[in-house]
Amino acid sequence: MSKIKYPNRIINLRNYISENKLDGIIISNEENRFYFSGLKSSAGFLFITMDNLYLFTDFRYTELASSQAPGWDIKKITSRFGWLPEIIKKSKVSNVGFEAEFTTVNTLNLLEETINNSDVKVSLVPTTDIAMTLRAIKDEEEITLLRKAIEIGDKAFEYTEKNIEIGMTEKEVAWIFEKSVREQNAESISFDTIVASGKNAARPHHATGESKIEANSTIIIDCGAKYNGYCSDLTRTIVLDDANEKIKNIYDIVHMAQLAAIDLVKVGMTGEECDSIARKIISEAGYGDFFGHSLGHGIGLNVHENPNVGPKSKFVIKNNMPFTVEPGIYLQGWGGVRIEDIVIIIDNKTQVISKAKKINL
Repeated sequence: MSKIKYPNRIINLRNYISENKLDGIIISNEENRFYFSGLKSSAGFLFITMDNLYLFTDFRYTELASSQAPGWDIKKITSRFGWLPEIIKKSKVSNVGFEAEFTTVNTLNLLEETINNSDVKVSLVPTTDIAMTLRAIKDEEEITLLRKAIEIGDKAFEYTEKNIEIGMTEKEVAWIFEKSVREQNAESISFDTIVASGKNAARPHHATGESKIEANSTIIIDCGAKYNGYCSDLTRTIVLDDANEKIKNIYDIVHMAQLAAIDLVKVGMTGEECDSIARKIISEAGYGDFFGHSLGHGIGLNVHENPNVGPKSKFVIKNNMPFTVEPGIYLQGWGGVRIEDIVIIIDNKTQVISKAKKINL
């Protein structure tokens, strides 16, 4: 059997299996299947024990699995869980975990029904956040892919900024970014591009629409690229023509809060402690009630991953754990400002991976 692609990830997962007195685990989430096996597929399951690695998928992916997931015992399936009783019997397992946060009630019922209608006895044990906790710390390959995704997103944003014109719709601006991402060989955008102009910028998750770009008001562009499964996430606030004093003042507050959090964050801090650095600056400037979301979030195969960098987060920040720093101020009827970069601490030194330029008001 050939060597598996990600042995350290399997070692870490098996450590979890052992520590939690499980005999094996079923991995169903698409990104988690890719993370552990290397196979990109829209369907399938991993069944991982202390001794064996099984990859179950349908006829669409069995051939691809042989090249993308070396070292796994690949099985073609024709029904959702028809394979399960036989593999449980073969593996001689008694306690099998499953990903509770990604398993619907209907799926769990089907799992239990399949077991109950068979001659095997096994306990299905709900587990939560295992893969997401392991995924928070990135290995060297992941960091390289993440940097590439960020580079593509940065370049696409800068191209977009150069080509925005007054009178364009938000959707037209978003399309400039999305087209540039594709032209740089990214697989896709990493989430629906947000272009929030004028008063729309007061909504942190504004739905990009037909509103037209105006001069002298804030325009928030929140955008990202996806490369080999890894996501970037960037937000810049820009102004076409002149920014008034209120815009300049609020922009400076947000920028100062972001720079302080990046400068002061350290390994061992909780997400809450990092968040409080930026939140204190915004609150002391009188805008605490207008910064309603967390300071940031982890990023990788999903746009939002561990660690949560928010007011109540006890997640401890560690080396090789990329996350966003994105403070904002949003004033209803006026607009808003948000600035977002992805940072990572490597060897206890903080690096800002995002390189897209920020406006100089």
